[in-house]
Amino acid sequence: MVNTNTLAQLAEELDLGSYLYLGKGIAKGGGRNLKSLLANAFEALLGAVFLDAGYDAAYHYYLNLYRSLPVTGQDENFKGRLQQVAQERFGQTPFYDSEGARVGTRREYTSVVFAGPEPLGTGHGATKQEAEQDAARAALHSLLPAGAAKTTSPLPTKAARPRARRAPRSRAAAATPTDNGDVKAIEPEPALAAARPEIAPEPEPLTSEPARSRQFGEPLE
Repeated sequence: MVNTNTLAQLAEELDLGSYLYLGKGIAKGGGRNLKSLLANAFEALLGAVFLDAGYDAAYHYYLNLYRSLPVTGQDENFKGRLQQVAQERFGQTPFYDSEGARVGTRREYTSVVFAGPEPLGTGHGATKQEAEQDAARAALHSLLPAGAAKTTSPLPTKAARPRARRAPRSRAAAATPTDNGDVKAIEPEPALAAARPEIAPEPEPLTSEPARSRQFGEPLE
């Protein structure tokens, strides 16, 4: 629901591209049809609805538009998938060599992806990002079996581990007042106390310096 393709598709349904204020160069180069600009324009529109009418209005406005789409856009992250494959096979992270050239009245980018000395794939696009995604798609097509490069890989699932049987839990120690008003704890039965696992004491800190925030470095109270 939240990716460039879907948001650009929603912007196209509203014809937001014709309302964008663009420079002459990008307007002549087809900037009104760029997915990134259309997605940003729709996000700005949704933010205006939120500021003007509140969260509920923006929530239902978005859902109504989203549900009216015949087919929702898919965010196929070929670059992320290629990075996984390249690191598994070659032990290297892919890098891209991209250049732009003017073709007629528009600008087109060409990108070549490497994971070593030999190129893995070449792609083209109206933006540098699109060219790199196209190059990653071509590289996956050559490295993986047919159909495996069309979808992003799911997150790895953890292998099921056998669950260890827990020892029976002991009854919590009760407290009862004594004759002189003091509170005396009643110890659990010996059989139950023996089954209770020992709790290791917490290690003492190695330094007496106060803990600091990871983000700002400020001492925490």
